[in-house]
Amino acid sequence: MNEKIRTILKENARLPIDPSILSDDSNLYDAGMSSHASVNVMLALEDEFEVEFPARLLRRSVFASIANIETAVKELLDDPEAGNN
Repeated sequence: MNEKIRTILKENARLPIDPSILSDDSNLYDAGMSSHASVNVMLALEDEFEVEFPARLLRRSVFASIANIETAVKELLDDPEAGNN
């Protein structure tokens, strides 16, 4: 999952650096991701993992790091009803 997330970031986050060199806890916004790009990342994650981010997960902190994104996607995959809240 981590590699898929990094690929999505490379294709959608418009980072000035390759996401492969970032640690899982690196702040993606500090690395150059804009809020607009984070929406593109979210949409790509929804397509790739066939999940839907509920309103409660539409927070800057959820998309601030690879680790946070992975935690959110795992939560949605583990509990399909989580996306309905």
